[in-house]
Amino acid sequence: MSHLPDGVIDELQTLLGPKGISTDADILASHNAEARGKFEGKAEIILFPASTEEVAKSVAICAAHDIAIVPQGGNTGRCGGAVAGPRQVLLNLKRMNRIIEIDDRDFTATVEAGAILQTIQDACAKHDLLFPLSLGAEGTCQIGGNLATNAGGLNVIRYGNARELCLGLEVVLPDGSIWNGLSKLRKDNTGYDLRDLFIGAEGTLGIITKATLKLFAQPQHVATAWLAVPSPACAIDLLALARRHTGDGIAAFELISGFAHDMSVTYLKGLTRPLATQTDWHVLIELTSSRPNDDLQTLLVDLLSNAVEIGLATDATIAQSEKQRANLWAIREGIPEAQGFEGGSIKHDVSVPVSKVPDLLDRGIAAASALIPGIRPCPFGHVGDGNIHFNFSQPVQMEKSDYLARWESLNSVIHDIVTDLGGSISAEHGIGQLKRDELARYASAEKMKLLHAIKDAIDPDHRLNPGKIV
Repeated sequence: MSHLPDGVIDELQTLLGPKGISTDADILASHNAEARGKFEGKAEIILFPASTEEVAKSVAICAAHDIAIVPQGGNTGRCGGAVAGPRQVLLNLKRMNRIIEIDDRDFTATVEAGAILQTIQDACAKHDLLFPLSLGAEGTCQIGGNLATNAGGLNVIRYGNARELCLGLEVVLPDGSIWNGLSKLRKDNTGYDLRDLFIGAEGTLGIITKATLKLFAQPQHVATAWLAVPSPACAIDLLALARRHTGDGIAAFELISGFAHDMSVTYLKGLTRPLATQTDWHVLIELTSSRPNDDLQTLLVDLLSNAVEIGLATDATIAQSEKQRANLWAIREGIPEAQGFEGGSIKHDVSVPVSKVPDLLDRGIAAASALIPGIRPCPFGHVGDGNIHFNFSQPVQMEKSDYLARWESLNSVIHDIVTDLGGSISAEHGIGQLKRDELARYASAEKMKLLHAIKDAIDPDHRLNPGKIV
């Protein structure tokens, strides 16, 4: 028996047509599934609107029946932010996937929220332009979800998070009205910044339907290297040296633990070790330039020679072909998949000031080992912007279920350290349901008061993605 009021499905079917709505069990099962398996959706209906107007009218119908709506993009999130309950409607934007315009004079792209990130990247590349947001799920995630979670990824050190890459938005509000904030303006000081209010709000304040994105010149040269470093502290000093040496030409700077590296090259087919040197810590660095005559290879050779000479690196290799570069990136990007071969994994998406990364790793590894003897730390991530995916694999002799039962206690230990270092418990994956209670625990009373006030002002009936963030 449906939990939805009589007649509401008929109204939505009339509005959206046969392609715009589904109650099929198999379709619902795929969209109710959550990436990490920590949450299970209960939605009995999913909407696939084809336009902003259909989104707006769907929201208005649901509002009239006091039904909550959960917006959903590519469903690649990690915090349960797109999971619906039994009396809630899922609204997926995958049919709204047009690249509306690419403007090579304003260096902007205007797109619908359901456009796949990689599709946007490829479309811009055809105009010799770059949309630099890049992450592991880019082949399936949707730009609306990227903006709703303020996604980060690999190039934040050079280009910033999703928030820095967006100029304007179109948003459907909780009552079904439409705020048209699409704009190519680089400067606009007319009151509160509404765009930034919706970016990172995880669909709790409005449903993003279109966006105007900031583009850059397509890189003409790329130079990529893999280094063995003595410690995370040396990696941070190497980063500072590299920024000065290259004139902030760094596009990515990734720290990888020895355990994470070993898992990738052991379990993932076709990957080869970049170095013969065995080390506890690795760095992947990439330089890019859009200037036609830049010699990044020579610049990188000079940087690495200097780093080895002063003891910040013990060994290094520079990719000499696209195949070699792809191998280096596959090692880094394959870590989450490879970690699954070592049993249960408890993950943390945290950030601290860049200078505090070594303290985080030292203190976090010591505290986790004291809490769960035999635990195997697997930290890696975007050390260039202080965002570490501080993962831990289960002890070899421990049952997976027993280990995963320690999730909350390990979270508390790591998040206490992160907070003490002036960091954030959510660097780029959002809050969703997973970290909602922890946000309330770690945030100041003043911040929580403001978050609740904003939610109550814009969505007083809490019909948009209820139970997420606050």
